[in-house]
Amino acid sequence: MPPVSPVTPLPRRAHLTGNRIRERRLVLAMKQADLAVRVGISPSYLNLIEHNRRRIGGKLLLAIARALEVEPAQLSEGADATLYDALQSAAQALPTAFSAAPETDRIDELAARFPGWAALIAAQRKRNAGLEALVEGLRDRIGHDPVLADAMHEVLSTVAAIRSTADILVRDPGIDPAWRTRFHRNLHEEAERLSVRATALLGHFEAEEDAGARASSTPIETVEAMFEAASHHFPRIEAEGAAAIPSVLARAAGMEDAATRALGERWLAGYAADAARLPLAVLQPAAEAAGHDPAALLHLGQGDVALVLRRLATLPRQAGPGEGPPPFGLAVCDGAGALIFRRRLTAFSIPRFGAGCPLWPLYRALGRPGQPEAALIEMPQGARFHSWAVSQPTGPAGFGAAPVMQAVMLVTPAGKAAKGPAIAAGPGCHLCPRQDCAARR
Repeated sequence: MPPVSPVTPLPRRAHLTGNRIRERRLVLAMKQADLAVRVGISPSYLNLIEHNRRRIGGKLLLAIARALEVEPAQLSEGADATLYDALQSAAQALPTAFSAAPETDRIDELAARFPGWAALIAAQRKRNAGLEALVEGLRDRIGHDPVLADAMHEVLSTVAAIRSTADILVRDPGIDPAWRTRFHRNLHEEAERLSVRATALLGHFEAEEDAGARASSTPIETVEAMFEAASHHFPRIEAEGAAAIPSVLARAAGMEDAATRALGERWLAGYAADAARLPLAVLQPAAEAAGHDPAALLHLGQGDVALVLRRLATLPRQAGPGEGPPPFGLAVCDGAGALIFRRRLTAFSIPRFGAGCPLWPLYRALGRPGQPEAALIEMPQGARFHSWAVSQPTGPAGFGAAPVMQAVMLVTPAGKAAKGPAIAAGPGCHLCPRQDCAARR
């Protein structure tokens, strides 16, 4: 059984709600008194809230979030999980031999009080990681690149020929004029050849540098950005089906690259297939009537639990914060556990590459194909999430062939009202601060 955490007190990040309200208000250049009037409280009470001297929740939190034009979770839960993980990664990468260790337990406070500096640190960490990968790739290329090896061989051979010719001219001053002229011509030709080969060698490195710069935004990052920009909901595909995919890609940025476009077509084709099997006109009213509870909607999938989970993650959000369906996150992994699709969710980190936390129900479902899982997850910073997961074959099985399995997990914030035992999980072992976890790799 996965480790279960006891009922915990109010997590540290919840104590910083007031800081986040104040930072957001200052970003909007809104006076404290103006915000107090909008939400129907006194400026003095709002001042207490912003200094974390009064707890806040329920209707007042929703009203403040609506006035500040943000999701309530951004105020109550704090830093986006992606930003949090980037800061955690930067802290782990810092050598501590000559400096104090970063206070990783105060990351959320840093992000709340100094969002600009937090974003700068995260951006620099991402850039450093990209440069480290580029250097590692160049080092490997220097040792194994056949084109580079041939170019270096030609340069060294040309240098040796020039040196031999020059040595003959220096050591034999009485050489026949005809031979001297021939050696001079050879020197000129070898020098030109050396210049051409050295220029080609430099061009080889410049091409790799340009390719590295272009690769800073990978196909999966570009397609993921397209989905994020659309909030994982594409009205034209909902209405017109797969026929609308070319027009959606034509309006998306970064689809000029063939690999990126092919990946975008594949993901959108999966979206269109799901929309055809479970139309929005059927799902949306049923989900509202069921309080967006996946367990009450399984019959809509006609036995395909993963379809229901995927479609819930595509429900359109309403204009105002706190309206419409709750925020959903989605993680999809293959049979090896590698994440192949995700929808990010504030305070719940889903890695872009590799695998997530081995304690997630997503991976437990892989061991129980066809059996839906439901669990309460508690992240290291105290945020709790409801989760539903299932593992199913990606297509019909054939005789004598092993089915190709795929697991899907849907998550949504549980709120402070969620009680009972929860799985003590994390974002993934390389970023998780739970050092004593039995599942840590």
